[in-house]
Amino acid sequence: MSDLPPDLPRLRTLEHWHVLSLDRIRRRIAELETRERAMRTVRTLPEGPGWVMSYLRVGGRPIADSVHIGDCALAGPQKRPLDPDQARHALTEGGIRACEVCRPDSELGILE
Repeated sequence: MSDLPPDLPRLRTLEHWHVLSLDRIRRRIAELETRERAMRTVRTLPEGPGWVMSYLRVGGRPIADSVHIGDCALAGPQKRPLDPDQARHALTEGGIRACEVCRPDSELGILE
């Protein structure tokens, strides 16, 4: 047994009501998506190097440790600037890890 009306006029009325409701819902979704996009902060790269490679000292020698966005406080004192291509290469082919806090791989468009 169906919970829908048995006759065509009432079914058409019900259909019309749902179309109008769906249109209202879709407009509200669009409003909220627009509001959320406007509220999202856009991170601008810092002045100076956009990316840096941080190093650890092992046996008195510097060993590449991780790639960071230039202003990341976790980069530490032992670091050198990288251009975007060098940073991508270090992360994809160089076996260097990305900082888990500043996420330079996301900024560079590298998907893990």
